[in-house]
Amino acid sequence: MEYKLVITHPAKRELDRLDPVVKKAIKKKVQHYMTSPIRNAKKLHDSNIGSYRWRVGNYRVVFDVEKDVITVVKISHRSDAYKNY
Repeated sequence: MEYKLVITHPAKRELDRLDPVVKKAIKKKVQHYMTSPIRNAKKLHDSNIGSYRWRVGNYRVVFDVEKDVITVVKISHRSDAYKNY
């Protein structure tokens, strides 16, 4: 099953600020995880930020899954990933 990907405006803005090499790695990993997002993710304890996260090097992609839609809510360095907006 292929999921639809939605990137929130804040996450898109964070992605656009990243180094091109890091940005490419994140996009590649996200595409790889699209077929089974939960199996490749870690559940977060604090659901105020998001429900799950993927690790891409030193960066974290925080997202929610609802039916067949993955909503990326935050992309940031691991030191800032779990801080609220």
